[in-house]
Amino acid sequence: MLKLLVAASLACALPAMAVEATLIKDVRVFDGQQVYAKRSVLLEGGKIASADFKGKAPDGAQVVDGAGRTLMPGLIDSHTHSFQHFELPLVFGVTSELDMFTAVPLLQEMNGRMQRGENRDRPDIISAGILATVPGGHGTEYGMAIPTLTKPEEAQPWVDARIAEGSHFIKIVMEPGWPGHPMPSLDRATVKALVAAAHKRGKMAVVHISNPADARAALEEGADGLVHLFSGESISGTDLKSFVKLAHDRKAFIIPTFSVLESVAGLKEKDVLEDKKMMALLTSDQIVPLNSPYGKTEMAQRMNATREVVAALRNAGVPLLAGTDAGNGGTQAGASLHHELLSLTQAGLTPLEALRSATSVPAKAFHLAERGVIAKGAKADLVLVDGDPSQDIKASRNIVEVWKDGATVSERRKAQQELVAKELSAPKAAPLVLPADGMISLFSKEKLASPFGTGWVPSNDAFLGGKSTVNLEYAGENSVNVKASVQPGFAFPWAGIAFVPGSQAFQPANLSAAKTLRFRVKGDGQGYQVGIMHGSARIPVYQPFAAGAEWQEVALPMASFAGVDTSAITLIMFNAGPKTGDYQFQIADVRLTNQ
Repeated sequence: MLKLLVAASLACALPAMAVEATLIKDVRVFDGQQVYAKRSVLLEGGKIASADFKGKAPDGAQVVDGAGRTLMPGLIDSHTHSFQHFELPLVFGVTSELDMFTAVPLLQEMNGRMQRGENRDRPDIISAGILATVPGGHGTEYGMAIPTLTKPEEAQPWVDARIAEGSHFIKIVMEPGWPGHPMPSLDRATVKALVAAAHKRGKMAVVHISNPADARAALEEGADGLVHLFSGESISGTDLKSFVKLAHDRKAFIIPTFSVLESVAGLKEKDVLEDKKMMALLTSDQIVPLNSPYGKTEMAQRMNATREVVAALRNAGVPLLAGTDAGNGGTQAGASLHHELLSLTQAGLTPLEALRSATSVPAKAFHLAERGVIAKGAKADLVLVDGDPSQDIKASRNIVEVWKDGATVSERRKAQQELVAKELSAPKAAPLVLPADGMISLFSKEKLASPFGTGWVPSNDAFLGGKSTVNLEYAGENSVNVKASVQPGFAFPWAGIAFVPGSQAFQPANLSAAKTLRFRVKGDGQGYQVGIMHGSARIPVYQPFAAGAEWQEVALPMASFAGVDTSAITLIMFNAGPKTGDYQFQIADVRLTNQ
């Protein structure tokens, strides 16, 4: 899958357009630190030749009128996961990404592109590569084998192996899970050893946390920064003061990642979704994650503590970096950084401070020479916008032009706009005609058939390296007996039965005529889940159900699967898990009805 995604991205990438020299004339300049009302900036050879050019434009130079506009350094997203849509961030002015976990082949391919100076069509990706976690811990659930560790004496060899692979810094995971879903996590002694091992080799060590206790522990053990903040409805004054003092005294930086924390709290990036200019640059598949936050119920109060902590960190002078955790539900690469900037201002930063958090502050924190500033000799990674985002942060979205290594991204932006426009104007496939009775389960002793699509198949986590198993047996009267053994080995283990509505795996089917999913079920009294996947999304949207000792009918409105595009459904799953153990249920008469 990863190779296909990389190949697809390369196939559709357009070359950035380069010229010998470019003069952006009479423009307001935000240089990464402060704003100058009127300057001219000269670009030559992929670098900034002058940040305050005087005189006549060089012969053959392209001259860009900057009147009424602001020129900024290319934006830096300080927390991403880069595995698809590689060129998309450039469209939104993101010219560098700090990737917190990606596959080694992709890490090495990107390192090679940057070293050869052949990366004008994508943002530069400075990556941790593989993250540090325990067997079965957070980071092991993505379908690729990764080296783990469990004790301090393994830290130095583990870190050395990552550096040999090309990791730019070391990311460490402290994640015990959440209520109802505990996860194994690195102990404090091993975290301390990993930080020390990274520092011994001159590498930074950053830590994933999700609660105040781990945040404190990571800082106390010498972490250079936290790549998330924690959420909560409130935080005591004592705890707030103590945490901020610790971060300040340890000279650490913090990446709050409002975008993904809001997703967990069930909040969508409505400012992005309602922005017509931004939506004109996103295909329907790219919009799907923005409509699919992790939380299924809006709980805005969960962000109270995060905003209060960010405000206090800002007042204490602790460096705050803008990062989105793009690649997760509720986010999209490039677009979400503009939402992150807005969220930072809503937490107390000024627009100017928010701009610094996406330019000079991460460049300084991660020792990224020649990035995040407009200065002589710096990389000509730049964004030109209408208006003044140092006064109105939303003006960062009014992009006129983006330069990557001195080359314009005009053709890429134009191609993306045309792709979206073509998609919107194309006639949509008609909804599939559902059977009169809605029945999609045609179970018999010979075959688990369906009136359309591929049919019914066993479903478990084995293809992602898990150890769960499932056995399906015809039980008579259009029913199937599902015996599932959900085993440790994958962070979110599952086993069950799935309906594939397309003619092949992951081919979308238009089931928009269906208003309700109905089925009969009985079983061992345990809780189960219906999961629906759609479009290019690979994270199901779930609704729970129970399987008691007697047959009962379950009716789930399709609208209850928040964010699912019913015109592009790829999979409907009936699963046991993620709690490990043995399960047994019978399912019968599965129907999609229009009421």
